[in-house]
Amino acid sequence: MSTPDSPDAGLKKDADLRKDLDATVRARTELGDDYDSALIDSFLGKVEQRIDDTVDRRVRRQLAERQMATARSTRRPKDADTWTERFGFAIISLVLAIPLTAICGALAGMTGTIATWVGIVGVNFAQAVRLNPELLSGRRERSGRPD
Repeated sequence: MSTPDSPDAGLKKDADLRKDLDATVRARTELGDDYDSALIDSFLGKVEQRIDDTVDRRVRRQLAERQMATARSTRRPKDADTWTERFGFAIISLVLAIPLTAICGALAGMTGTIATWVGIVGVNFAQAVRLNPELLSGRRERSGRPD
Protein backbone atom coordinates (compact mmCIF):
# COMPACT_ATOMS: atom_id res chain seq x y z
CA MET A 1 0.00 0.00 0.00
CA SER A 2 1.42 3.38 -0.92
CA THR A 3 1.05 6.57 1.02
CA PRO A 4 0.17 9.85 -0.78
CA ASP A 5 3.78 11.04 -0.49
CA SER A 6 5.46 7.78 -1.56
CA PRO A 7 7.26 7.71 -4.94
CA ASP A 8 4.89 5.13 -6.45
CA ALA A 9 1.81 7.23 -5.55
CA GLY A 10 2.45 9.44 -8.60
CA LEU A 11 2.52 6.42 -10.88
CA LYS A 12 -0.76 5.16 -9.43
CA LYS A 13 -2.39 8.55 -9.93
CA ASP A 14 -1.10 8.69 -13.53
CA ALA A 15 -2.68 5.29 -14.15
CA ASP A 16 -5.93 6.51 -12.58
CA LEU A 17 -5.85 9.61 -14.77
CA ARG A 18 -5.23 7.47 -17.87
CA LYS A 19 -8.18 5.27 -16.91
CA ASP A 20 -10.35 8.37 -16.49
CA LEU A 21 -9.26 9.64 -19.90
CA ASP A 22 -9.99 6.28 -21.51
CA ALA A 23 -13.39 6.18 -19.84
CA THR A 24 -14.12 9.72 -21.03
CA VAL A 25 -13.18 8.85 -24.61
CA ARG A 26 -15.30 5.68 -24.50
CA ALA A 27 -18.23 7.61 -23.06
CA ARG A 28 -17.89 10.20 -25.82
CA THR A 29 -18.03 7.55 -28.53
CA GLU A 30 -21.08 5.98 -26.90
CA LEU A 31 -22.94 9.20 -26.07
CA GLY A 32 -22.03 11.23 -29.14
CA ASP A 33 -21.19 14.88 -29.65
CA ASP A 34 -24.05 16.18 -27.49
CA TYR A 35 -22.16 15.43 -24.28
CA ASP A 36 -18.69 16.65 -25.34
CA SER A 37 -18.54 19.72 -23.11
CA ALA A 38 -19.83 17.86 -20.05
CA LEU A 39 -17.32 15.03 -20.54
CA ILE A 40 -14.44 17.45 -21.12
CA ASP A 41 -15.42 19.54 -18.09
CA SER A 42 -15.57 16.43 -15.95
CA PHE A 43 -12.16 15.21 -17.08
CA LEU A 44 -10.55 18.65 -16.74
CA GLY A 45 -12.02 18.89 -13.24
CA LYS A 46 -10.21 15.67 -12.34
CA VAL A 47 -6.96 16.97 -13.84
CA GLU A 48 -7.35 20.27 -11.97
CA GLN A 49 -7.97 18.42 -8.70
CA ARG A 50 -4.86 16.32 -9.31
CA ILE A 51 -2.77 19.44 -9.93
CA ASP A 52 -4.22 21.12 -6.82
CA ASP A 53 -3.45 18.08 -4.68
CA THR A 54 0.12 17.90 -5.99
CA VAL A 55 0.74 21.61 -5.43
CA ASP A 56 -0.77 21.49 -1.93
CA ARG A 57 1.40 18.52 -1.01
CA ARG A 58 4.55 20.20 -2.34
CA VAL A 59 3.80 23.49 -0.60
CA ARG A 60 3.18 21.71 2.72
CA ARG A 61 6.41 19.73 2.32
CA GLN A 62 8.45 22.82 1.42
CA LEU A 63 6.95 24.81 4.30
CA ALA A 64 7.77 22.00 6.73
CA GLU A 65 11.33 21.78 5.37
CA ARG A 66 11.83 25.54 5.76
CA GLN A 67 10.45 25.47 9.29
CA MET A 68 12.78 22.61 10.18
CA ALA A 69 15.78 24.36 8.62
CA THR A 70 14.95 27.59 10.45
CA ALA A 71 14.51 25.75 13.73
CA ARG A 72 17.83 23.90 13.31
CA SER A 73 19.99 26.84 12.32
CA THR A 74 20.43 30.42 13.34
CA ARG A 75 20.92 31.52 9.75
CA ARG A 76 18.43 33.81 8.13
CA PRO A 77 16.17 32.08 5.53
CA LYS A 78 17.22 32.57 1.91
CA ASP A 79 15.78 35.61 0.13
CA ALA A 80 12.94 34.73 -2.22
CA ASP A 81 14.33 36.82 -5.08
CA THR A 82 17.04 34.58 -6.47
CA TRP A 83 18.02 34.08 -10.08
CA THR A 84 17.11 30.40 -9.83
CA GLU A 85 13.59 31.18 -8.64
CA ARG A 86 13.01 33.73 -11.41
CA PHE A 87 14.41 31.40 -14.07
CA GLY A 88 12.43 28.45 -12.69
CA PHE A 89 9.20 30.48 -12.69
CA ALA A 90 9.74 31.45 -16.33
CA ILE A 91 10.54 27.88 -17.39
CA ILE A 92 7.55 26.43 -15.54
CA SER A 93 5.19 29.00 -17.04
CA LEU A 94 6.45 28.19 -20.54
CA VAL A 95 6.22 24.44 -19.97
CA LEU A 96 2.65 24.82 -18.71
CA ALA A 97 1.87 27.10 -21.66
CA ILE A 98 2.15 24.19 -24.11
CA PRO A 99 -0.75 22.05 -22.81
CA LEU A 100 -2.80 25.12 -21.86
CA THR A 101 -2.48 26.49 -25.39
CA ALA A 102 -3.41 23.13 -26.88
CA ILE A 103 -6.45 22.67 -24.64
CA CYS A 104 -7.75 26.23 -24.98
CA GLY A 105 -7.00 26.29 -28.71
CA ALA A 106 -8.92 23.06 -29.22
CA LEU A 107 -11.87 24.18 -27.12
CA ALA A 108 -12.14 27.87 -28.05
CA GLY A 109 -10.00 28.32 -31.16
CA MET A 110 -7.95 31.46 -31.63
CA THR A 111 -9.86 33.28 -28.88
CA GLY A 112 -8.88 30.61 -26.37
CA THR A 113 -5.27 30.69 -27.51
CA ILE A 114 -5.10 34.48 -27.18
CA ALA A 115 -6.77 34.38 -23.76
CA THR A 116 -4.30 31.72 -22.63
CA TRP A 117 -1.27 33.76 -23.67
CA VAL A 118 -2.68 36.95 -22.19
CA GLY A 119 -2.96 35.04 -18.91
CA ILE A 120 0.57 33.65 -19.19
CA VAL A 121 2.02 37.09 -19.92
CA GLY A 122 -0.06 38.56 -17.09
CA VAL A 123 1.20 36.02 -14.55
CA ASN A 124 4.82 36.59 -15.59
CA PHE A 125 4.33 40.37 -15.50
CA ALA A 126 2.81 40.14 -12.02
CA GLN A 127 5.79 38.06 -10.88
CA ALA A 128 8.23 40.58 -12.37
CA VAL A 129 6.45 43.50 -10.68
CA ARG A 130 6.35 41.63 -7.38
CA LEU A 131 10.11 41.20 -7.50
CA ASN A 132 10.82 44.67 -8.97
CA PRO A 133 8.12 47.19 -7.95
CA GLU A 134 10.01 50.01 -9.66
CA LEU A 135 8.97 48.56 -13.05
CA LEU A 136 5.56 50.19 -12.68
CA SER A 137 6.90 53.61 -11.74
CA GLY A 138 9.27 53.73 -14.70
CA ARG A 139 12.09 54.87 -12.44
CA ARG A 140 15.15 52.91 -11.51
CA GLU A 141 17.04 53.43 -8.28
CA ARG A 142 20.27 55.31 -8.71
CA SER A 143 23.35 53.21 -8.07
CA GLY A 144 25.67 56.20 -7.91
CA ARG A 145 26.92 55.52 -11.42
CA PRO A 146 26.27 57.76 -14.41
CA ASP A 147 23.92 56.19 -16.97
